[in-house]
Amino acid sequence: MTSKGRSSLSDKYLVIYDGVCNFCNGAVGFIINRDESERFIFSPMQSDFAKDIIKCYSVNSVGIDTFMLVKNDRVFLWSDAALEITKDLTGFWHLFRVLKVIPRPIRDFLYKTFARNRIRLFGGTTTCQVPKSNVLTRFRGIN
Repeated sequence: MTSKGRSSLSDKYLVIYDGVCNFCNGAVGFIINRDESERFIFSPMQSDFAKDIIKCYSVNSVGIDTFMLVKNDRVFLWSDAALEITKDLTGFWHLFRVLKVIPRPIRDFLYKTFARNRIRLFGGTTTCQVPKSNVLTRFRGIN
């Protein structure tokens, strides 16, 4: 991705998620419903757009358990991404940031344990789910 493509994210916060995971798609809907300023945009990790962003930011640890946020040209992964997102949601979700007192290795261990089991618990699909037309403009890499 060129620096021009990277700079196009400067006023948006990009969430990269697993597009074939029912829980992850539900989490995207949760964010959309609480993002009154419409700062967040989304891309399934299976898309070429997300793969370009991941490569552009030199994130080498992307796997099926990855949840990634690019905000203000910074990359947040796993539990840090989830907790950073709560800062910008309406309601009292920012209070979850108190969980930052738990050391990152412990938070990420718990996050990754859940992530490895989320498909079994919540189901999945064989292809990325297509968002509803009223929010489609907030997605990148959706064909």
